[in-house]
Amino acid sequence: MRLPEQYLTPEDLVSLFRLPSVDTVYQWRRKGTGPTGFRVGRHLRFDPDDVRVWVVSLREAA
Repeated sequence: MRLPEQYLTPEDLVSLFRLPSVDTVYQWRRKGTGPTGFRVGRHLRFDPDDVRVWVVSLREAA
């Protein structure tokens, strides 16, 4: 999977992973099970490299 080089929004993750809603992304964040995110003001963003690392860790655990 090829990710954009820009920082990703929760909506981007919903689209990339075909998730039911952004609530899933926020649940991952609360539980500490999703990719590492950071806040820019009140907006949540994800570094594509962190998302890649998270995906690799999921694949290795499977």
